[in-house]
Amino acid sequence: MDRRRFIATGAAGTAGAVTLAAPKLASAQPRIRWRCPGSFPKSLDTLYGTQEYIARRVSEMTDGAFQIQVFGPGELVPALQVLDAVGNGNVECGFTSGYYYLGKDPSLALVTCVPFGLSSRQHWAWLTHGGGRELYAEVYRDQGVIGIPAGNTAAQMGGWFRKEIKTVEDLKGLKFRIAGYGGNVLSKLGVVTQQIGGPDIYPALERGVIDGAEWVGPYDDEKLGFNRVAQFYYYPGWWEYSPSIDLMVNAKAYEELPAQYKAVLNAACTEGWHWMAARYDVLNPAALRRLIASGTQLRGFPRDVLTACYRASQELYAEIGATNPRFKRIHEKWDAFRLEQTQWLRVAEDSLGNFLAAATVQR
Repeated sequence: MDRRRFIATGAAGTAGAVTLAAPKLASAQPRIRWRCPGSFPKSLDTLYGTQEYIARRVSEMTDGAFQIQVFGPGELVPALQVLDAVGNGNVECGFTSGYYYLGKDPSLALVTCVPFGLSSRQHWAWLTHGGGRELYAEVYRDQGVIGIPAGNTAAQMGGWFRKEIKTVEDLKGLKFRIAGYGGNVLSKLGVVTQQIGGPDIYPALERGVIDGAEWVGPYDDEKLGFNRVAQFYYYPGWWEYSPSIDLMVNAKAYEELPAQYKAVLNAACTEGWHWMAARYDVLNPAALRRLIASGTQLRGFPRDVLTACYRASQELYAEIGATNPRFKRIHEKWDAFRLEQTQWLRVAEDSLGNFLAAATVQR
């Protein structure tokens, strides 16, 4: 046999064998189907849209082998019962915020955000390099879930009010929808606070059940129509500087995932966290202009109101820490990180930011 012909034939045969043996990911990995209820209305294409985005990316990165079916609030479980459903194993995962469930453990508020907290940039640094995620894993373990950071709204607004807030006295007796420990802070100043799921806020405002409400920011607030039932729109949202939203995964379901799927799920959630924050940064300015053009009255909280709220928040943290050692331990580490970051950014960025703001106004 011709030696060159033999080698060519053999090489072709080997290449063919390799090609036939290379499996597609979908056929090599188990096919998994999960259900994922969420706490956010389907009409909100950034909040609910991030839930969809993560599911789509998981499917794309596994060639369709790992599918997550997403649901809006009330379709499988109520908006504020997602953690319970995931922890009990009724569903495999859920898209929600830890601070909705702080009645179970006050440390769950820290998982999302607390008043006068971190910016979105600082928050990501805390979660990934400051030890935040490791500390929160301890909190979530008691609930039977693994928490994966999966979204962040970045800076929020201070909410909608039927009347102006000019002094601390104006807060007394006000019925206000708010989530997390921002509500506890305002309660110290005489506000009657309520936690209401997103889909139910507008009807409560319209019927006068509440006098005001906070949600996220201009883009979502416009979609939910709050400007039609309340005139005054306040800033800043000091209670939610950059709330982190988690994909909560049933601990047993997570451990049963192949290592590659765990990596895919974490990568998709990381993408979702940044996708949400960036999308809000793009959409909010134009929405705010539209709201103002339609008659919304933009107001800043008076300095004495902000000062009173800040002092009340420090009192609250001390009170909770006195009865809950874990909250105290995590909050002290979080606060040390916040202080260090604030000092660093004052040196590195604030001076330039102030100059640019002044220059923009002059221009």
